Amino acid sequence: MGLTLVEKILSEHAGREVHADELIISKVDVSAVQDGTGPLTVQEFKKLGKDKLNNPERTILFIDHASPSPRKELSNTHMVLREFSKEYGAVLSDIGEGVCHQRLVEEFVNPCEVLVGADSHTCTSGALGAFATGMGSTDVAVAMALGKTWLKVPRTFKIVINGKLKEGVYSKDLMLHIIGMIGADGATYRALEFCGETIENMSMSERFTLSNMAVEAGAKCGLIVADETTRAYLKERGREDKFRQIKPDEDAQYERVIEINAEDVPRTVSCPHTVDNTRKVSELSHIKVNQVYVGTCTNGRLEDMRTVASILKGKKVNKDVRMLICPASPDVYKASLKEGLLEIFMDAGAVILPPGCGPCVGVHAGTLGDGEVCLATQNRNFQGRMGNTKGEIYLASPYVAAYTAINGYISDKEC
Repeated sequence: MGLTLVEKILSEHAGREVHADELIISKVDVSAVQDGTGPLTVQEFKKLGKDKLNNPERTILFIDHASPSPRKELSNTHMVLREFSKEYGAVLSDIGEGVCHQRLVEEFVNPCEVLVGADSHTCTSGALGAFATGMGSTDVAVAMALGKTWLKVPRTFKIVINGKLKEGVYSKDLMLHIIGMIGADGATYRALEFCGETIENMSMSERFTLSNMAVEAGAKCGLIVADETTRAYLKERGREDKFRQIKPDEDAQYERVIEINAEDVPRTVSCPHTVDNTRKVSELSHIKVNQVYVGTCTNGRLEDMRTVASILKGKKVNKDVRMLICPASPDVYKASLKEGLLEIFMDAGAVILPPGCGPCVGVHAGTLGDGEVCLATQNRNFQGRMGNTKGEIYLASPYVAAYTAINGYISDKEC
C-alpha cells in the first residue's frame, strides 16, 4: 500500500514504516514557542528535571504576540523567556524580530523535517514540505527535552487545484473558499496535502498562506511537496543545501480527494464569527469598516506588501478608516522600505507597525472599540479575537483589504 506525504515523513522520523491512525514516537527536528505559550512550556520543562535541552540550536523562543509589551504582566513573562534562553542556550527571537511562523520558514525549518510549536499556526511551515504542527505547551516541553514527541499519524485529504486563478484572486481567497466548502471542523486531525498545477505555479508566499490556514479547517497540518520553487526559496535564504524532496506514492491511500477548478474561485471574505462563514466580496458591499489590518503570519510577506502598495499608490485611505500595516519580519520590513512601499503606505495615511503579530490576537496595537468592524488579512475572526467581544472581524486578501481601506466599505475595486 502506497504512502501519503505525511506517512513518508513520519516514517523517516519514527524509524519504521507508519500508516494513518497509528500512534507513534517521532523524532523532532525543531521546537518553538511564543510569548503566550512559552512561559508555561518553560515551567513544564523545568518540572521534567532536565538540565539541558536536547537541541538548543533548534529550540526557538519567540516574543511576537505582545511585541513590544503593552503591560507589566506581559513584560514579566517576556523576562521568563529571556532568562530561559540564557540559561539553556535556546535561540531567542525578541521584540521586533518578527512573527514566529514567518521567522521559522525564513531561518529554521527545512523540507522533510518535523516541527512542533506551541501555536496552532505552526502548520505554516508545511509549505516547505515539512510536517509542522501545533501542540500544547506541555507536549512541546517534552519535545524540547527529549527531541521526540508522540502523535497519531493523521489521515490525509488530497486537495487538487488545477487551472489559473482569476485576476485579483489569491491563495487567501482559495483557502477561505476551501474552508467554506468543508467547514471549520471538516478536516479535524487530518493532513491537507495541496497539489495540482495551480499549486505548482504558486510562489512560496502564496503557499505559506495555504498551509498557515489549514488549522482553520481543523487540520493537523497542511503540506506541499518541495519542488524547484522551494529550492529557489531556500537558496535565497542561504540554505539550498537543505533542500530535499519526498513525494507521496502514486497509490497512496487518501481518506478524501477534493478537486477544485481555480477559475471558479471568487474573491472571498470570511464573516464574523467563524472562518467558514464565507461570502463573495460582491455580497458585502453594504458593510462599512472602521479598521483595516494588513499583516500577520498569513499575509504579512513582501508579496502582500507589494499588492497593497500597487493599489494604494497615489490614493488616500478613507477618512473614516484606520489602516494598520505590519510586515511579518525585519526582512520583509527592510525590503518594503528599500522598494519604497512603506512611503506609499504612509503617504496614503496608513500606520506602519513593527514586525510582529500586531493587532491579530487582540493584545495591543489596534484593539477594536464596541461595535467596530475590522477587515483583516489574518487567519481568525473569532468573537473577541482582536481584543473586544463586541467587535466584528472580516477576513480577506491584501487585495480586498487595500480597496476596502480606500472606499471605507468591503470592496474589491475603487468606487
